[in-house]
Amino acid sequence: MSEKMNLSKGSNPADSMIWNFKLLAQDPLNGFGNVGEGINMQIAADGRRILWVAHESAPTNFTGIDVSDPRKPKVITQTQLPHNKMRSNSLDVVGNTMIVAYQTRDVGMTPAGFDIFDITVPEKPKLVSHFDTSGPHSRGVHTLWFVDGEYVHMASGAADFQPRNPKDDQMYMIVDVRNPSKPVEAGRWWAPGTREGDSEPSPWVTEGKFPVGKSGFRCHNTNVYPERPDRAYVGYIDYGAVILDISDKAHPKVVSRWASNPPYPGWAHTALPLFSRDLMVVSHESTKDNGADWPKLVWVLDMRLENNPMPISTLPMPPLETFSKRGGRFGGHNLHENQPGPAAWRSDTIVFSTLFNGGLRAYDLSDPFRPEEIAYFVPGAPPLSRVNAVQINDIFVDDRGIVYTVDRFTGGLYTLEMNF
Repeated sequence: MSEKMNLSKGSNPADSMIWNFKLLAQDPLNGFGNVGEGINMQIAADGRRILWVAHESAPTNFTGIDVSDPRKPKVITQTQLPHNKMRSNSLDVVGNTMIVAYQTRDVGMTPAGFDIFDITVPEKPKLVSHFDTSGPHSRGVHTLWFVDGEYVHMASGAADFQPRNPKDDQMYMIVDVRNPSKPVEAGRWWAPGTREGDSEPSPWVTEGKFPVGKSGFRCHNTNVYPERPDRAYVGYIDYGAVILDISDKAHPKVVSRWASNPPYPGWAHTALPLFSRDLMVVSHESTKDNGADWPKLVWVLDMRLENNPMPISTLPMPPLETFSKRGGRFGGHNLHENQPGPAAWRSDTIVFSTLFNGGLRAYDLSDPFRPEEIAYFVPGAPPLSRVNAVQINDIFVDDRGIVYTVDRFTGGLYTLEMNF
């Protein structure tokens, strides 16, 4: 077990802290270290392990990194976006197929939607098709989930979807990609009242007046697992965490909805079910610098009755008085999402969470009423970071127990070994 290092009040943001992780390597990805929310791994035909990452902002689209030796990551391909007013941000991989999301800066711009790539030869990704979700009120796809090789679940706008409020422009959409050359929409769901023409009142009227303000009632993460292929676990920002029955993909139905706001700030990001434990972990994203939207917590819910989720604890957070002064965002964001597949590590007891300048944290949920922090990794400020602090953005753990975490702006990829 490594020595625990703590930051004192007012510590320099260049300081790093690490406990129960071992840093194996750091790679700035050819100077394009701005990694978004898409990380997954391909085991290529020759046995190499290729980590694929999407980028948070232009000009880079996606990067493939050979991490067969996690101590010596090597960029093998890096692509550029069609223009600088868009981003990829999210991708997913099944076998030799990769799907990459495209979101534009403004509505009405193109390309918006997702691309399907054949990555049989990782150095030469081959475009198979594009699924278009552009439109007069659409920015395209923010995040997507593709784990069964058949359907893409995603947060997206559409040409025929007009939100009542511009902040509500992305819904939950399911796309059938069993014929990858001709993807076709299979179904969609949105928070009632957010679309022009809905009979229900807008949630901005019924729920949008809390003094902390609102970020929008739109979709974010859309997770579907082989244990429950008839369920989608959806983070719907200020609408909360929603469980949908998708046994009929053309007509998703609400099973339950849980929201902490009000009185807590909103921004439900990821809903992670821990099936063997009858638990669900829900992260809320910090979107403002210097702790201005504190507390953005990671909640643990009792899911024994899935139609009545019950919060029972939150993951321990590092001190606000220290991290609000380090620069950039501080609070919840992404989780290691227990992706299925041969390259992913899975656990219903250990949870990994990224906290921007609070770094990467690992927690033991053996007692879900008293989660315990068991490791952290907070690197120093990467060179040229515009917030002068690390912004740990996403996390993926492979089947070897190697941990991959990324910085939002310039730090690129960090590979770690667990010492717990």
